[in-house]
Amino acid sequence: MGKSSKIYADNISLHSSAMSSNPSAKSERARPARKAPEAAQPYHHGALHAALLAAAQDILESQGLAALTLRAAARAAGVSHAAPKNHFGDLTGLLSELAALGFREFADALRGAARESQGSPADRFDAIGHAYVRFARERTAMFLLMFRSERLDMHRPALSEAVDEARAALAGATASRMGRDPAHAPDATQSARMVAAWSLVHGFSMLLIDHRLDTLLSQRPGGPDWQLLLRDVFGAPRGPGLVTP
Repeated sequence: MGKSSKIYADNISLHSSAMSSNPSAKSERARPARKAPEAAQPYHHGALHAALLAAAQDILESQGLAALTLRAAARAAGVSHAAPKNHFGDLTGLLSELAALGFREFADALRGAARESQGSPADRFDAIGHAYVRFARERTAMFLLMFRSERLDMHRPALSEAVDEARAALAGATASRMGRDPAHAPDATQSARMVAAWSLVHGFSMLLIDHRLDTLLSQRPGGPDWQLLLRDVFGAPRGPGLVTP
C-alpha cells in the first residue's frame, strides 16, 4: 500500500472510531433539521375589529373609562398601536362603537325581559323597567359610557342604530301598556308617557349606582332590596307631572 493510501485509510479509521465512541455525534448527524417556528396568524379584518372591542370592553369594565385609550386597547389585543386607529379613527370612534355594543346588549336585555314576562302589558312594562335598572347596576361602566354623549359620536351609524333599537324596545312596552299598537308611530301622548317612564327608570338607575339610595334602602322594612323599592315606585301615586303609562 502506498503512503497516501495508508494516510487515507488511517483517516477513515480514526473517523469511524470517533463516531463509535461518541453516540451523540451519530444522533446529531441523523437528527433532521428543526423547522423554523411559524409566524402568528394575523387577525382577519373583521376578527380584529371584534377583538379590539372586546379588549376595550375588558379595560372599561375592569379599570374604568379613564384607563381606556387606543394604545391600551391595542396592547390588550396584542396588536400594533396603529391598529385601533385604522379601525375606529380615534378614541371617540372606539368609544362610540363600544357604546353601540352596549346599547345592543341593553336592547336584548329589555326585549328578553318582555318575552319572559307571562303577565299583563303592565307586568311586561314593569319587567322591562327592572331589566333597565338591572343592566345599569350590573354593567355600570358600560351603562355610564352609553349615556356620556360628550365622549361619543352620536352620528356614527352603528351607535345611532343601536340607540334606536333600545329606544324601540322601551317605546314598544309603553305602547302595549297603553293598549296601543307598538307598530304604529306614537302620538304626542304616547311619546310623553314614554319619556316619563324612561325618566323614571333612568333616574332611579343613576341614584342607585351612585349610592344615593343606600340609606333609604337600609331603612326599609322589607330590607335593602332595590327591586322591591322600584316596584313600590311604579305603584306610587303620580301627580300630573308624572304620567303613568
